[in-house]
Order: sequence, then structure tokens, then C-alpha cells
Amino acid sequence: MTDIREPRPSADDMIYRFRRERPTRGLGRVVLGLLFTAAVMLWGFSSWGSSGKNSGESDGSVVASVSGALTHTAARSRLQITVVAAGNLESSKNLEVKCQVAGGSSILWIVPDGKEVEKDEVIVKLDQSSIDDLLNSQRINLEKAMASKIQAEEDHGAAILSVQEYAEGTFLKEQQIAEANINIAQENMRSSQNLLEHTRKMSRKGFVTALQVEADEFAVERSKLELDSAKLSKKVLQDFTRAKTLKDLEAKRDAAAAKVRAEQAGFKLEKDRLERLERQVRNCEIKAPQNGMVIYANDQGSGRGGGSSSVKVEEGAMVRESQTILRLPDLGNMQVKMTVHESKIEQLKEGMPANIRITDREFQGKIVTIANQPEPGSWFQSNIKEYATIVKISGEAEGLKPGLTAETEVLIADLPNVIAVPVSCVVEQSGKYFAWVVTGPNKIEKRTLLVGMTNQKLIEVSDGIKEGDVVLLNPRAVVEDARKEEPRSKPSDAGSSKKFGGSSAKGDVGAAKSDPAAGDKKAAEAKDAKGPPTEGQSGGSPKAAGGFKMPTVADIMKQDTDKDGKISKDEADDRMKQRWEQNDTNGDGFIDRTEAKEMVDRMMKFIKQRQEQGGGGPPGGQ
Repeated sequence: MTDIREPRPSADDMIYRFRRERPTRGLGRVVLGLLFTAAVMLWGFSSWGSSGKNSGESDGSVVASVSGALTHTAARSRLQITVVAAGNLESSKNLEVKCQVAGGSSILWIVPDGKEVEKDEVIVKLDQSSIDDLLNSQRINLEKAMASKIQAEEDHGAAILSVQEYAEGTFLKEQQIAEANINIAQENMRSSQNLLEHTRKMSRKGFVTALQVEADEFAVERSKLELDSAKLSKKVLQDFTRAKTLKDLEAKRDAAAAKVRAEQAGFKLEKDRLERLERQVRNCEIKAPQNGMVIYANDQGSGRGGGSSSVKVEEGAMVRESQTILRLPDLGNMQVKMTVHESKIEQLKEGMPANIRITDREFQGKIVTIANQPEPGSWFQSNIKEYATIVKISGEAEGLKPGLTAETEVLIADLPNVIAVPVSCVVEQSGKYFAWVVTGPNKIEKRTLLVGMTNQKLIEVSDGIKEGDVVLLNPRAVVEDARKEEPRSKPSDAGSSKKFGGSSAKGDVGAAKSDPAAGDKKAAEAKDAKGPPTEGQSGGSPKAAGGFKMPTVADIMKQDTDKDGKISKDEADDRMKQRWEQNDTNGDGFIDRTEAKEMVDRMMKFIKQRQEQGGGGPPGGQ
């Protein structure tokens, strides 16, 4: 606790008060006043040594009499080490509403952002004009496919009947005809044989000539041939014709069946396409899946540069298939997504407690997720690495809405009883830390410190300073030894060899060393090749932290593809389009060289401010 006391009056003040209050007469009162003044002066000198040794908190400081220096009285206190980062409030459980139209569509109408909606309420209407044309064409294709399917099924049925007809009808009929032909041939042969015997008898009696006998013998031979032919026809029918005809008919039946399956698959395909188009028409009217508050899915640009190329959700905007359009957050489960610089991310661990300040309210939470990969950087700040960290808010968070800015302070360490002094009390020299302690009137002692953790304001001192010591708060201002700079060692051949792995540089480096003129010549050639500074530069391209090269007016005007001296919105890249209203200061719908120069000036001003604050880095976009 800082010792706050009434300032002690000086001797002159005491005398002045005495003279004002003394009576105009009386020698005794004059003598008493002089004695009182002497006592006050003696008391002031005696109390000088203790003027800077009042106990207090670790951040208290008083003015000492050592050359007018500020001092700090070391005391035990509680030291908290924290990491502070800004982030955005979001829900840990979001029901996302996505575009389900194949190929994407444009938003015709959308419910206002932040509106409370009820289940099955229409919240988005997408353009379906192109789908309607496809739907009509698909209905025609479906009818054609249905006709082809019906024809194929009828042909298949006829093929099945053909096989059954031949096996159970036509073949049996032809078999009966063949058997009948055999019987007729046998009967004809018997008749021919009987006639031949009769003719021979009559010939022996002289009633028939030999010529008639020969004719009857020929008739018998012909009857035998006809009988053999009839038997062969039956054999061919049973052994070959039946099998061949059945195979041919069965092949036609199977082909018809395959065609039926193909036509059915084609019909199903056309039907599925029609149903898909009808479903897409229904998807053009999106309804709320549950009660809740609607939040547009306009994610913040990745990185501080805001170089995200995501489409802004608004009426008339094109949305991709499966792109999230809206979110219905669960307002009972809120979290903060913050980005932490790579220099501090190693200090964070999951489960660490955090204090979250949102507007004028404070909440408690803890870290639940730390990304193992940095967030994508923008074009301007590709060298700045930041990691997304999720802090879950504990308990109920009534009245909070997604998108609010939250300042999060994560507790890294809590040291309850340590000696801590302001960081300005400590001076680092040659890898060691020192402080200067007031030991008496105009006496200062330099002490070596063993320091611990720091929160950028106070630093823990484990050894070198004890409780009650009075430490100079601004040693560099009053102590010559504290202002000494470390001597810089000159690079040696051994140091270079160690630094570069024992290999010595040769070639151009050696040539430049032996011939300085040659080195100067190369430098001049490189300078000429680089060219003179362009508009917006001052002796070359200014650079921000991480080697960022500031774009010049000439770089920006390269987007003027039609060479008319100004950049239209169609010619501009995505980064310029995102800040078109900011860059188009005269509102004429174009960016000319004057406005490009203003863009460069704004970026240079931003970089200068960031460097003065110790942040570095270019502005967040054009």
C-alpha cells in the first residue's frame, strides 16, 4: 500500500505562519517564535533519512533527495502474469444454414441480420430462374425415357412368349409333321412293294411287260428314299433345329431383358434428375430449422489485414453450393475467439483461467482450444503469425450477442508473496540484471539481481533486493554507470566460421574484399537496375516489420488494365474492392493516381503509428 501522507511544511512556511499569527506587540512572543522556528528546522533535518522508506505496495514510488531521483520501496505483494488479447464473441454451438443449390445461386431476399425467427419461417430466398428452365427440359427427357422403357418392356414380353411358343407349340407341331411324313413314306413303300410283286407275277404269266416291271421297281426305290428323307428330317428337327431355334429366341429374350434394365435405369436417372431439380427449387426457399436469432455468416477477414476473399452475405450476392449463409447460434454457450501473437502463444495452455471484458461487463472463462497452425495472413501482413485461441465463457452469459468485441486477459501465473519492482528499476548489462539501492544520504549501491517473471510493468526479484530497500526508479537518468552501453565485439574469422558452419565464403565476396572498386561497381549496377524511386517512395520502397514491401502508386495503378489513367471496380482486385468506398474518396466510381497516392500515405501513416507502438506491420488492406 502506498504511504500517502500530508506534505510536511518547510521551515519558511512555519515562519510565515508564525509571522501572520503573532501579535504586533510583545517581545516574549517574538522570542518564542524564533525558538519554534529553530525546532522545526532541526526536526526537518533529522527526518530526512527516513523520507523514502515508507512501506507500500509494489507499484508505489516517492521522490527522494538523491539528485532529485525517483525511488521505489521494495515490498512483498501479489504479482499476476497475464496475456491480453482482443477477440470476437461467438457461439460455441452454431446451427448453420447453407446453400443447397447445385452450382450456387444469388440471394433475392434475406431476413435482417439479428432478427429473432421461429421454426419453419422463411429466412432466405434464392434465385431459381435458371433451375426452372432446366426443370422443364428435364420433364421432357423423363417422358421420353418412360416411352423407351415401356417399349423395351413390351419387346421383352414378346421375346419370352416366342421362346415358350416354339418350345411348347411350333416344335411339337413340326415334330408331328415329320412323324406323319415318315408314316406316309412307309405306307407308300409297302404299296410300291406289293405292286411290284403283283407286276412280277403278271409278267411271268405274260400279262405285263418288262418295262412295267422296271417302273414298279423304280417306284419301290423312290419310296425307300422318301422314307429315309422323312426319318432324317425328324432327326434334324430334334437334334439341331430345335436347339438352334431355342438359342436364337432365348438370345433375343435376354437382349430384350437387358434393354429393359437399361431403359429402366435411364428412366430412374431422368426421374432422379427431375426430383433433384424439384428439390433445388424447394431449396431456393430456405426456412428456419429452429427458433433463434439469425446471424449473417460474414466471417471476419483472416489475419489483421482483413485479406479474406469470402463473399459478403447480402441481397444480390452470389453464394456457392454448401456455403454457409446464416447461423442460428446457441446464446447459452458463448466463447471468445482471439488471435495471439506467436511470441506469446507458447505461454498459453489449455485450461488456463481468463477474465473477459465485453463492453462494461466482465465474465470468467478458460482456454479450451489453441490452434497448432497460424491463421492465414493477409497480403499485407503475410509475415505476422497469429494463432487462434478459443476461450469458453463459464456459466450463463445472458444478454450477449455474437460479434461483440471482447478483451480477454489470460492468467499465466499468480505469485502471491514475492518482491516485485517496476521494470524501469532494472537495467540489463552483459546478460546480467542490476538495480541501484539507496543506502544513505546521497549513497547508492549497485546490486546484481536474480529476476523471475514479469508482466511488462513489474518484475519479480528473487535475490539482490530485500523487503524495505529503496530502489532508484529511474537509474539511467541519475547514475552514470546505468547508462553504459555494452561494447560490441568485432566479428572475427573464427566467429564467422562458427556461425556459418566452418565454411568460408568465396567468389564474389572475396573479389569484393580484394578489390573495393569492383564491389562499388556492383553496388552501383544493382542500384541502376533497381531504378529510381517511384511516386510514393522516399529513396526506395519503405518497409514495415518482417520485410514487408510497401506498394507504390505505380504498383497500385498496374490494375488499370485499359490504360485510361484510372481503375474501375471491375479492374480492381479483391483487396481494393473490400475497401472501395474508403479508397474512392471523391465517389466517382474510379480510383485515380491522386487517390492511389492517398492510399499509400494512409498505409505509411499506419505503419509509423504501429512502429511507434512497438507493433509494426502494414495497414489492414488498401
